[in-house]
Amino acid sequence: MLTKLSSFATIGLRSELITVEVGATAGEGSMIIVGLGDTAVQESKQRVRIALKSSGYRFPTGRTITVNLAPADLKKVGPRYDLPIALGLLLVSDALTIEESRLKDMAFVGELALDGSLRHVSGVLSAAIACRRLKIPTLVVPAVNAPEAALIPGVQIIGVSSLKELTEILTGERMAEKVEPPASSPTPLLEHDLIDFADIRGQAHAKRALEIAAAGGHNVLLSGAPGAGKTLLARAFRGILPPLTHEEAIEVTQIYSVANLLPADSPLLHVRPFRVVHHTASGVSIVGGGQVPGPGEISLAHKGVLFLDELAEFPPQVLEVLRQPLEDRHITITRAQGAVTFPADFTMIAAMNPPEFSSSSARKIGRRISAPLLDRIDLTIAVEPVPIEDLQRRDGHRPPESAAILQRVMAARERQLKRFSGMTIQTNTQMTVKHIDALCPLSDDSLRLLKQAVERLGLSARGYHRIIKVARTIADLEGEDAIGLPHVAEALQYRQSIMHED
Repeated sequence: MLTKLSSFATIGLRSELITVEVGATAGEGSMIIVGLGDTAVQESKQRVRIALKSSGYRFPTGRTITVNLAPADLKKVGPRYDLPIALGLLLVSDALTIEESRLKDMAFVGELALDGSLRHVSGVLSAAIACRRLKIPTLVVPAVNAPEAALIPGVQIIGVSSLKELTEILTGERMAEKVEPPASSPTPLLEHDLIDFADIRGQAHAKRALEIAAAGGHNVLLSGAPGAGKTLLARAFRGILPPLTHEEAIEVTQIYSVANLLPADSPLLHVRPFRVVHHTASGVSIVGGGQVPGPGEISLAHKGVLFLDELAEFPPQVLEVLRQPLEDRHITITRAQGAVTFPADFTMIAAMNPPEFSSSSARKIGRRISAPLLDRIDLTIAVEPVPIEDLQRRDGHRPPESAAILQRVMAARERQLKRFSGMTIQTNTQMTVKHIDALCPLSDDSLRLLKQAVERLGLSARGYHRIIKVARTIADLEGEDAIGLPHVAEALQYRQSIMHED
């Protein structure tokens, strides 16, 4: 006897349909799993055997069970196939009778514990998206994964806590409970644990630059003496970013689901990611990879912030891997089995000590941080130590708070959304040369100033266009439709060199 059930393998962020074929022939009561499964898949034999017994069923005796995970040339990873394998065993051994037409309309994903209960698995959101794409009406998942899967409309989600519960639902002994998608409550403008700009004394120039960066999605480099407040400013930056839209939240949640980093109590992530990368991190941990490629830090920072502290301490080969995703906003990882692409649309904030406060000379730092990488940074900010009188201020004066800055940032973003209506971009930093030519006309005075800056600073074509993007954002913050000379002049102030000869 042979039975077929549907499940899914996660390849990158995409789930591919896997047919779980379970067949029984006369034999000695063993089970063989074929179809390019990893160790966790092979160990399913032991988990399923005990889980069946714990659920009140007998493992088929006097038969050889063959489980084929098709297509056979696709690598299968993890324990997610336990549930369809166990269900297939019950069907071929006649311990369970279910109409074949009903099973064709269902897909199954779940890891079995030895007591027959179902454990959390990764990538369920991608599986639900695949069900909708393939027009599979019903997806069966562990109960703990059900709210996550229910985020995708058009697919019936059945969340079960055990194998026994599933069999009772399939045989009609129990009704499946309806799974409602989690409430998409609006994200508060500021979380209680965020650093408020009002609590950072001084640094008006740096705060202004970070406001511009948040409004247009621009990359930032903070350069200053140790203790000047670079890390504090970077951490406060998260509080002036607009909340995720529902579509963005689904994208971010899908990445964290595949990476198995989704919090158990948060089936939908509402807050923009803030990923801190240490200078000892490897290139693989940053861009992603592994035998079966998974998302790295740049993808985990998608729609959020990637913070690189002590930029000058990173190995050059690690920094160079950032160049392509900073430009293309995605990363493609190639392996023998094929290539997978992960999104990587993030704002990079880097911090470093200038040469005069570093053990490395300007020449050594220049060898570590290449000119092409610096070219992809829109705003370079010199963070000066705060005067003691500002630190001891007791006059009750408070500078603009993060909530007020956030309102201006959101207004500037709204202007950009209207400007880019019908296009595939949403922020100024995503503009191509074609967009700049069409949407960012400059006056003769502005063009002359830019020409002088290019000649004096030796700017590349990329640097030239990035100045225009920043100027466009400054104009948006001012509520101006046209880019004026003051906007270009301010944008040029942030295009400074961080290298000073000893």
